[in-house]
Amino acid sequence: MMEKFSLDKMQDIQKQLQEKYKDKWEPISPETGKNKLLWLMIELGEVADIIKKDGNKKIIEDTDVRIHFIEEMCDVLMYFNDVMLCYDVSVEELKDIYLEKHKKNMERW
Repeated sequence: MMEKFSLDKMQDIQKQLQEKYKDKWEPISPETGKNKLLWLMIELGEVADIIKKDGNKKIIEDTDVRIHFIEEMCDVLMYFNDVMLCYDVSVEELKDIYLEKHKKNMERW
């Protein structure tokens, strides 16, 4: 059976990456959280650029465009995980608040 790719797994991968490049990259800390968030937003802009430039059809049907689109989405997730690490947000905390937010949204209208 194939292992699920969870947020926990993403966090582990990001920790490995941060450890490998700790001498080259700014450290994971609240002081660098803002920079990580800005990088996340830049990567999100790159995702939007692909949608704008190539359109929905190419993202679905053109393998190269699709791979590029997914790579940029991965960059977004990597920086999202870095922001979580910078502010010491656990996966459990995120899950609990995410589910509570979902409940509120389901009851909103």
